[in-house]
Amino acid sequence: MVTTGGPSQRPDPARLLADHRPRGPVETADHERARRLLGVADAWNRGTFPLHFTASALIVHPPTRRVLLRWHVRQQAWLHVGGHGDPGETLPLDIALREGLEETGLTDLTPWPGPALVHLAVVPVPASPAEPAHEHADLRFLLATATPEQARPENPASPLEWLTVEEAKRRTTEDNLRETLDRAARLLPSA
Repeated sequence: MVTTGGPSQRPDPARLLADHRPRGPVETADHERARRLLGVADAWNRGTFPLHFTASALIVHPPTRRVLLRWHVRQQAWLHVGGHGDPGETLPLDIALREGLEETGLTDLTPWPGPALVHLAVVPVPASPAEPAHEHADLRFLLATATPEQARPENPASPLEWLTVEEAKRRTTEDNLRETLDRAARLLPSA
């Protein structure tokens, strides 16, 4: 069972952003843009806004200091898990947990080391036949599993790989994910 804790452990976007301290000029600018979304009625709606919230997570296995990456077909890149809120969903941690379960099959995901936002990144998304180019204000968490061997891809086109942080940094093409990986590395127990 994917666990989220009680309401105090499932902060809404306003609380997450208020509690989060951006690091560096890029994240500071992204943080300000994301805060402006807080007044928008449906800031999770991918069809209405060129910038909207998404929630994601880097899945970690702390005992082995490994992280899980997933091949993202649309982005043509190795990324972490996550995505859009379903209709009515507004709690980022719940969205990240649901996406983690759907994309990996892992049923024991828990916020690690706690429910705080680890990174905020505004990420460009290229146009597709179904939607124009847009941006995600991606609210990122770390989720831990005690059963890494049970990870299964949601489909054959989206394989999963357990990697060390350094291997993951070499595998991804995304600088913003490299920053998330660096933040995870600082939190993982020493080897």
